[in-house]
Amino acid sequence: MTLLLIALYTVHAAVGWALLPALARWPALQLAVAAGLLASALLMPMPLLASRIRPRPLADRLSAAGAWFMGLFSTVFVLTLLRGLLLAGAWAAGAVLPAAAGWRPAIALGSAVAVPLGALLLTFKGMRNARRIPAVRDVEVPIAGLPPALQGFTIVQLSDVHVGPTIRAGWLRAVVERVNALQADVVAITGDLVDGSVRDLAAQVAPLAGLASRHGSFFVTGNHEYYSGADAWVAELRRLGLRVLLNEHVLLGHDGAVLALAGVTDYGAHHFDHRHRSDPNAAIAGASAQAAVRVLLAHQPRSALAAAGAGYQLQLSGHTHGGQFLPWNWFVRLQQPITAGLHRVQGLWVYVSRGTGCWGPPMRLGAPSEITRVRLTAAV
Repeated sequence: MTLLLIALYTVHAAVGWALLPALARWPALQLAVAAGLLASALLMPMPLLASRIRPRPLADRLSAAGAWFMGLFSTVFVLTLLRGLLLAGAWAAGAVLPAAAGWRPAIALGSAVAVPLGALLLTFKGMRNARRIPAVRDVEVPIAGLPPALQGFTIVQLSDVHVGPTIRAGWLRAVVERVNALQADVVAITGDLVDGSVRDLAAQVAPLAGLASRHGSFFVTGNHEYYSGADAWVAELRRLGLRVLLNEHVLLGHDGAVLALAGVTDYGAHHFDHRHRSDPNAAIAGASAQAAVRVLLAHQPRSALAAAGAGYQLQLSGHTHGGQFLPWNWFVRLQQPITAGLHRVQGLWVYVSRGTGCWGPPMRLGAPSEITRVRLTAAV
């Protein structure tokens, strides 16, 4: 934690060193930027310290403020880097064309003003995007040999809701209402539902008891469940009426056809509990040969290679948030084989949701949140 704080303060100081001297001609803006950097440095660690803070409402407010500043500072940092490239270009142009050198002071001041103002604009836009109830994203998945009875079978997927300081019961209730209006055959929640303990968040998650679909609602764990007490959350979600699939499957009879719906624990769950080692093969073991379609719920896309080898036709995942906002959109692909959307992996269809909620900064830019409606169709 100490090293993290040192790194955090160092980066804030570097941004201040880059911006504040250039704003000397605008002292009011210079003071505002300095105050903003100080508040950011102090509040950004709050989400990590919230479990030690009481009373709980104060912890939630400090966590929400820290998350907001995390998003704002991330945007300031990226724009400051871009400003550095602009200034380097201006210096190079002045070296080649002496007449262009006279523009350097104006470029330095204008770009220094643009960084905090642009960051505020982008942050508020990203917050508005994150707070809206996600739109329904329709995805058709062609399945070879799909029985006519399963033509149009619908799975509504929620993923990465992250109920916590910035995602609360009222918002979740509106999501449940939108899901129920879709009259799905199955509702699937592919992990990272919560950021906090059952004690602190049970009331905020309670609206999930209202989910309705023909065959029920199913859940698999994500990495954040293990940060928050996975066993307690498994028990609580079962109490709310969700079927939690821990390396197991259910057979769903649908108008005379059978679909096997399997779920695995998070890809890295064994680091927290050896009993929860993710295993797509174990999840489908013993499935009836009558199951014409095998669908796997797996939080991380990295489960795809094992799922393809286990004989599934479709995997539904999340985890990536589609990057959520710049610059993280560029880095997700370094850790996961798929960032978002429908892809083919060794004959397996893999759909990766951009997520229904958001983690950390309550922002979304370039990666809209979604409620996904997956329809099975016969491959032509």
